[in-house]
Amino acid sequence: MTLNCLIVDDNSLHRFALLTLIDNHPNLNLIDHTNSLSVAKNALSRQNIDLVFLSVEMPVINGFEFWSELDQKPQVIFISSNKDAASKAFDYNAVDYLIKPLSEKRLDQAVDKALQAYIVLHQTVKNLPQYIYVKSNAKKRKVYLDEIKWVEALGDYVKVITNSTSYVVLSTMKSIEERLPSSQFMRIHKSYITNLRMIDRYDGSSVEIEKTTLPLSRNKRNELEHALSAPHN
Repeated sequence: MTLNCLIVDDNSLHRFALLTLIDNHPNLNLIDHTNSLSVAKNALSRQNIDLVFLSVEMPVINGFEFWSELDQKPQVIFISSNKDAASKAFDYNAVDYLIKPLSEKRLDQAVDKALQAYIVLHQTVKNLPQYIYVKSNAKKRKVYLDEIKWVEALGDYVKVITNSTSYVVLSTMKSIEERLPSSQFMRIHKSYITNLRMIDRYDGSSVEIEKTTLPLSRNKRNELEHALSAPHN
């Protein structure tokens, strides 16, 4: 198994030292390396990257601040000259925190953690149901999970909105929530369940799917942030 990776570090000496270690690692494929956060952001949006090696000490904003601003995040290993910030790294769901200068042994340990997390994630995704049946207009209809945008409460019914149509189903929100995999769907409000993969933007009070804005409950903010920060395909 090979993880596509990106190095982000404005210190050229440390960046090229890490590049050499990655080139010699059998489970890593270096996609790019950069000293620029804007270049890194562009690479993350355009390329299939599984793992980022991100320096905490970056100009303008630090690595933690940069990472918190991203909507979609692969796995991250923070690297730093300061061992005192290690505990903070795990607030950002980091795989590991490495101290410069990097050793081959510590890199191997961190990569092993990333590989195990990748395996768990993809086994979970592989075993998920691909569709559910809902009863609408007296007929049971197959609805593919990846087509569902969101589900909203509608009195004694729920409305399932998909890419192409919508279905009004006699069901409670709790009942349909239990049928949807929690790794892909989240109840963000008493009246709304969203497909996490469909969310384009979000802030402290709402999420946006295409051009529709849905309310986000205050007590769901941290849970949503955590869910969207988790490793993804």
